[in-house]
Amino acid sequence: MKLHVYTRPVDAEKYPAGLAHSVHLACEAADGKVTPFNKNYGILFPQGRISDQNTIVPLGIRDPALFQKEDGVISICGELIHEDETPDQESRGKVYLWETQDLVHFRTVGLVDVQKILPFRPKPALELDQTLVQKALSYWSPITCTGLYVPQEVHVHTQKDLEDVQATLLYSDGSTRQKKVHWNLDNVDLTQPGIYPVEGVVRQQYFDFPLTRGYGDPVLFPWEGKWYFISTYDNLNDIGLYVREADTAEDLFAEGIEEHLILPYAPERGFEQTFWAPEFHVIGGELYILFAVSGSKWGPQCHLMKKKKTGRIIDEDGWEEPIRVVRQDGRPLTEDAITLDMTYIKAESGSYMVWSYRENIGTSLDSGSMLHIASIDEREPWRLTSDPVLLTRPLLGWENVAGTINNEGPHAFIKDGTIYMTYSGGHAAWYTYALGLLTASTKSDLLDLSSWTKSITPVLTFYSVEGEFGPGHNSFFTNEDGELMIAYHGETSIQSHIRCDGIRRVHFRADGTPYFGMAKWEDVGQADVTTMVIVD
Repeated sequence: MKLHVYTRPVDAEKYPAGLAHSVHLACEAADGKVTPFNKNYGILFPQGRISDQNTIVPLGIRDPALFQKEDGVISICGELIHEDETPDQESRGKVYLWETQDLVHFRTVGLVDVQKILPFRPKPALELDQTLVQKALSYWSPITCTGLYVPQEVHVHTQKDLEDVQATLLYSDGSTRQKKVHWNLDNVDLTQPGIYPVEGVVRQQYFDFPLTRGYGDPVLFPWEGKWYFISTYDNLNDIGLYVREADTAEDLFAEGIEEHLILPYAPERGFEQTFWAPEFHVIGGELYILFAVSGSKWGPQCHLMKKKKTGRIIDEDGWEEPIRVVRQDGRPLTEDAITLDMTYIKAESGSYMVWSYRENIGTSLDSGSMLHIASIDEREPWRLTSDPVLLTRPLLGWENVAGTINNEGPHAFIKDGTIYMTYSGGHAAWYTYALGLLTASTKSDLLDLSSWTKSITPVLTFYSVEGEFGPGHNSFFTNEDGELMIAYHGETSIQSHIRCDGIRRVHFRADGTPYFGMAKWEDVGQADVTTMVIVD
């Protein structure tokens, strides 16, 4: 089977240079049919360069080609160019190179002398093992539910025995998952031995997009039998922190639900603008909200506030006075830059804060927003216990697309000993906004950069789910059925700039890694099932 590598033409309105100047993959079958990987969105993005002024010089790729060595390693290379398609003079005589063995996981080699690869005769298309290419195509294709089954008969003694019988759902990538069944027991007499036909329904929790309009950075949080929703409140110019309370996650978005103001505009306290990205976190057994806010001078800074022992989440006086996050020595995180989007990670190796930091915003020396990490003591989470460590900068084309230079909005979950931390790149209120992914072991020192792996390809984009543009700045929560869910904001069209909220289930591939782009129509909706119940 033939594999093609290519770039796409720049479309300033629908597919800007930062995306178009990346390596795209497609396979060609024997009948000549060509199928793009990843819905024809870029997969490999070269890293930009950091200038002497600490700014980012975006770089793309052109004329990509590939070759395979005798050991089976596949190399993909291309010439570095700038957004205006002029050659990058600093890399003249070199090509940018990636290596892979499976067309799924790629290692960035970086710049190498062009003379070193010429003997391999790189080409824009190459015949490769059919099984390898088809397996990679499956990985880069949408995952869909292909069926489900329940046991044909079950032996039960109690109602709980039947309630424990679950459906097994099958997916196109070979993954499976278990799902609860709502069984109808009206025709079953558990006191009388016999065989009873029983019907049931498999239901998946869904939230239509858009859920709300004018809300960014959504967070859902269960606490003491209730559900809470908090976000950046675009509809009120991002002034004030408001919370919703309901009995279920769905009820948080019911028409007419009350919004409770818990941190108002207060010039005398230094809270006047950019009430941004609030998050609920339990730290050391106490409930906090992490958020950013500015005083009279624009410049958001990371703060946190703690719920009082007897306070209610929805009451303004249920919270202690907000505290600005400081360094080890008590100095602010920054004197003249901005800090925002702080989140918390509890790992086996310790407790950490991750946040976004940016210098010289709006000037020619704009550093772009970048993620920093530091350790904390849970007893005083507002004070770092280490120096901040630069974790990632927006060097990839999808992160610095069309003049935006963002790494922001980090949020993490842990599964099977691995920390999965998503973050956002691109424009926070535009269709190019997208999610990236950083991973690390929960046992590793998260202040050691070698502990982290950064995905080259974004994991959620405006190509992922039809009708959802610019999905980003997400959070995670576990729903009533124990399923991991992702909440995010996006837009309803390429032209729209009104941030709207969405929620969907996080699927896990056959290899155990998360998949964030399963659309409602690609998953199970409502399915009727039957079984024979045998009462012994």
